[in-house]
Order: sequence, then C-alpha cells, then structure tokens
Amino acid sequence: MPNPDNPQSGNPPRAADETFTASRWTKGNFFFPTRIVVGPQRVSRIKSRLIGSNEESIAILQVASVQIATGALWSEIRIDSSGGSNPITSHGHRKADALRIRNLVESYQIEARKG
Repeated sequence: MPNPDNPQSGNPPRAADETFTASRWTKGNFFFPTRIVVGPQRVSRIKSRLIGSNEESIAILQVASVQIATGALWSEIRIDSSGGSNPITSHGHRKADALRIRNLVESYQIEARKG
C-alpha cells in the first residue's frame, strides 16, 4: 500500500514538499541524480539506484544545522541532526537551491515550534 509520507512509495510528494535535484554533470549523479525533498515534517535525501533507492530522513525539529559550501558552479549541502544520526550530505546543487533548502528548513522549524 502506498505511503503518503514516503515520496518513493508511488505517491508524488505533497504540495508543501519541495524537491531539489542535483546536476547530472557532477560526480555520482549522471545516471541517478540525488534529490533532496524538504517538507514541513522532514528533510529527505533520495538516491535512486538501478533497482530501488536509498532514502535518509531527518525530522524538521531534529535538524541542528544546515551547512552550504559553494564552489565555482555547484554547492554541497550538509544537514546535521541533533539526534546523533549521520548527517545528510549532497553535492551538485545550484547555489540558489542550496539557499532555498536552508531557508525552507528554518521556516518549517519556526512554524513547528509555534504550533
């Protein structure tokens, strides 16, 4: 049965979720580019494979920091968890996308703490 909280379960991401896809011209992203999905409940990194995919998620309120390292063309994003799990990392995103990811995480954290 499809799971509405899992963007890979056959359902498209919810309207509030935004998906950011890494450039195919960066290392490791040519055939299966990494996607970062940011929503009100969680941040997910989805890496497709020939068969299936790998997904890592951190709940919005568990995000401790978002680090952005910009290069000449592409940015690397590192999202650290306050829960002690491994950080979510992804490279090959445009600088504007990296900044949008950070801003979305911060705004969702503010909204979650209000409610």
